[in-house]
Amino acid sequence: EVQLVESGGGLVQPGGSLRLSCAASGFTFSSYAMSWVRQAPGKGLEWVSAINSGGGSTSYADSVKGRFTISRDNAKNTLYLQMNSLKPEDTAVYYCNSNHWGMDYWGKGTLVTVSS
Repeated sequence: EVQLVESGGGLVQPGGSLRLSCAASGFTFSSYAMSWVRQAPGKGLEWVSAINSGGGSTSYADSVKGRFTISRDNAKNTLYLQMNSLKPEDTAVYYCNSNHWGMDYWGKGTLVTVSS
């Protein structure tokens, strides 16, 4: 059974940093690209970042480019999102996502609140 468990969210002041983690199990983690997707209160899903299976290729939404860094540790089956220079508009539930041959898998998400 595919499982994705996010952690690391919390309350942070504007300009602060957080690192999110996503622990994966039930599939060969090193074989699949992974993504982070977020949902702000009252809004739809927004793709944030993606990384290929080997970790050598990454992409970012314009809204987070230069502030967020996606990475992965295939030995630990874990995906990360380092978030710096956080803004109030980054407040959202952050989900990790894995797509396996057209089937999307999601974690339950971790809440990030950016507020003074």
